[in-house]
Amino acid sequence: MADRVTICECFARDGLQHEPRTVPTATKLELLDAFTAAGFRRIEATSYSHPGHVPAFADAAEVLAGLPKREGVAYKATCPNPHAVRRALADLDAGRGAEELSFLVSATEGHTERNLRTDRATQWQRVAEMTRLAEGRFTLVGVVSVAFGCPFEGAVDPGAVVEDIRAFAELGAGLITLGDTIGAANPRSIAELYRRIERAGITVPVVAHLHNTRGTALANCVAALDAGCRHFDSAIGGVGGHPAKIAYGQGLTGNACTEDLVALFESMGIETGLDPDLLAAASVRCEQALGRELYSMIAKTRKEGMHA
Repeated sequence: MADRVTICECFARDGLQHEPRTVPTATKLELLDAFTAAGFRRIEATSYSHPGHVPAFADAAEVLAGLPKREGVAYKATCPNPHAVRRALADLDAGRGAEELSFLVSATEGHTERNLRTDRATQWQRVAEMTRLAEGRFTLVGVVSVAFGCPFEGAVDPGAVVEDIRAFAELGAGLITLGDTIGAANPRSIAELYRRIERAGITVPVVAHLHNTRGTALANCVAALDAGCRHFDSAIGGVGGHPAKIAYGQGLTGNACTEDLVALFESMGIETGLDPDLLAAASVRCEQALGRELYSMIAKTRKEGMHA
């Protein structure tokens, strides 16, 4: 039997938070339905970020209320603070909740201050409170941002990142995400960090969330795969990055491109569980929603083939 990975489609959250224009709720729901139809089992649907800070997600409750419900599909929402968890609980009680919640920490003080408007000690206190509030009603996904490099502090100590991962595991996270927020990783640093995690005895699955700022996302995904990772985040069209109102990083900060990652894994005999034709249709729909050509090499190749 072929090896298999799980890819979480992040266009609707990490992708759209980088966009200067707001995508209508109805369009988001059409896209999320297309992602579900293509076979994604994990989909990042929205964020409970403060709408004044990230206006792209002011419609979080409406999006969750309109999600297509399919057996075996888990939708995820990001929660930056305890108030966000209370909103998630209210939506769950109203019958429109997400199955997963992401809780965020940054590996450095500089990024914590800029991205979460607090310090690391306070954010960890918040995460502990958020875990208590959630009461085991969601799968908790711990996220360690800037795990391979920080736009404000430079190099990040991998040992400190492992301790953050351990802290999330001790809080009961079902998944823990390594965020290469500015695309600073390379295949060797990816392999080394996964070796450290294994040596630390951490058994919670660690998700590779790798950005393509320097064109290395696919190479880094293969390095993570070779190191034992079987959970990946990506975004159709390679879109995404920091919120549109927060300026840092250089170049294209977007995610690993889903279309290209799926094509690469499938060519290696790694099953993704995704329908290639329906994924291609979702890719076209994402370009239409943003009104421009996106960054997928597979999508470009497909268009060139149609016009040949």
